[in-house]
Amino acid sequence: MLPHGFLLLLAVQEEGPTSPFEVEFGLFFWTWLVFIALFFTLKRFAWPAIVKATEEREQKIAKQLAEAERMNNEATTTLEEHKSLLAGAKEETGALINEAKVVAQREREQILAKAREEHEEMLKRATREINAERARALVELRREAVDLSLAAASRLVGDSLGDDANRKLVIEYLGSLEEQR
Repeated sequence: MLPHGFLLLLAVQEEGPTSPFEVEFGLFFWTWLVFIALFFTLKRFAWPAIVKATEEREQKIAKQLAEAERMNNEATTTLEEHKSLLAGAKEETGALINEAKVVAQREREQILAKAREEHEEMLKRATREINAERARALVELRREAVDLSLAAASRLVGDSLGDDANRKLVIEYLGSLEEQR
């Protein structure tokens, strides 16, 4: 069996409001009572947990932002260091290349000078050898000329002109012929 007040409430609800602007004080009262009870329950139990979670989240985000800022500053500093190191390396590389060019030019000049010296030495040696060979050839030619002259003269004269005095006479004659040239 239902209480009498409950039936009355059901009867009132079945009728319903006649206008959208009509206020039912029973519904209004219970709505506010449930709202206030829920508000205080949430304020007492849920709100501190929500606030605490939000504050922790804010702190975590603040820490992450601070860490990100620190890392950004470190990255910027490292980037600047790398840029300066790269610039220094480029300068050093340029200096090394220039130095290598200078050393290579010096080496080239030294090699060319050495080659010229060797060439001149070879020419001098060849000239000396040619002159020595020419002198030997002239001596040999004179000797053969003397022998041929003596042979020709001995045929003409009929007797042998083989002694050293005759040989000396022919050599002097041939020397005088060379001086006349």
